[in-house]
Formats: sequence, C-alpha cells, structure tokens
Amino acid sequence: MKPETNNILEELLKRFEELKPMRESLLEAYHCMENCYRQGGKILICGNGGSAADAEHIAGELMKGFILKRPLPAEEFDKITAAFPQDEKAVWLAENLQCALPAIPLVNHTSLISAVSNDTSADMVYAQQVYGYGKPGDVLIAISTSGNAANVINAVKTAKAFGLKTLCLTGGSGGDLVSLCDINLVAPATETYRIQEYHLPIYHALCIMVEREWF
Repeated sequence: MKPETNNILEELLKRFEELKPMRESLLEAYHCMENCYRQGGKILICGNGGSAADAEHIAGELMKGFILKRPLPAEEFDKITAAFPQDEKAVWLAENLQCALPAIPLVNHTSLISAVSNDTSADMVYAQQVYGYGKPGDVLIAISTSGNAANVINAVKTAKAFGLKTLCLTGGSGGDLVSLCDINLVAPATETYRIQEYHLPIYHALCIMVEREWF
C-alpha cells in the first residue's frame, strides 16, 4: 500500500475517532476491493432504501474519476483515434473517457427486479443478479443497517456459494450478516439514519483508497 493510501485511512480515523476499533476491518475491506481489481474482477453492490442509494453512490465513485483524474492510458487513447481516423470527434471521445473500476449496483434493474419479485420472490432480487453477474474473485458489498434484510442475506449466501468475497456494511449488533460475510464493517450506532451517516465516510474512504492506489 502506498503511504498516501494509508494516509486516507488515518485521516478518516482522525475525523471519526469512534471508528478506530474498525481499523483492521477497514484495511481488510480495502485489500479485498483492491485485490479484486488486481485480478480483473468487479464489485457488485446491493441494499434497500437508503442503502440502495448508497449502492448507487459507491458505484458512481468507482466507475469514474472521484478525487483523482483518470485519463485513458496512451494505448487505449490510441485505439479510439485509430478506430475512427476520419472522425474529428474521436479525440474528444478519447479525452473524455475515464478509467473505470468496474462496479454494478444491483438496485437499478427495474424490469429484472420486478420480474423476479413477481415470478419468484422479492427476497431473490439480488441473489438472482449475483448468480448471473458474479464470478469467483468478484466482491459483493452487502449493505443493510440491521444486517437482517432477507434479500441481501440471500445475495450473500449465493455469493459465498459461487466463490465471491463478501463485505457487509451494517450497524448495531450486525444482525445475521456478520456471521455470513468475510469482512464486516459495523457502524457504531443503532438508529438507521445514524448508521447510514457512518456508512458514507466509510465507503468514501475505501473508494478513495482504491482509486489512489490505482491512479
């Protein structure tokens, strides 16, 4: 890990001293995400309600520049301009694409989610997507403030069965998720909104750390 990457974690723990007991779990979560990308994997993210919004938020920070600019490597830039040598907008396209850390929020697929809910069960909406998208070495980030959301738990069980790493963001006692997931980030709060208020700086720091290490 680069010193500047570690500094991001230390800055988080300085701002939120109550998160200091989570230092090792935060490092585990960072290494899990970073190793996934080193191996060519992707991150899947799921949650309900406010946690669904967090799933989208995490994907947004990973899929494009967050704190750093992410220009295409020269060889990828050249692929675009070479593919369209007569197109005056090819350079503009190459200049405006950004390097991505692949992440899929499983909360956005309205037709699929409604089909699974109607044809099978609402508790299967994320498990079905994990089965369809997930590959060994990918990571599932499971977000549930209670740790007991049935559709999130089923997604984690599916992920574990098919060789994905599992990381949960939860709070309170951690619920059932903490006995299932490989890495547990349990916010030191019990009220839903306070748990979510901790989740934001936690996943922001993790995304910044991974971005810093890559770019």
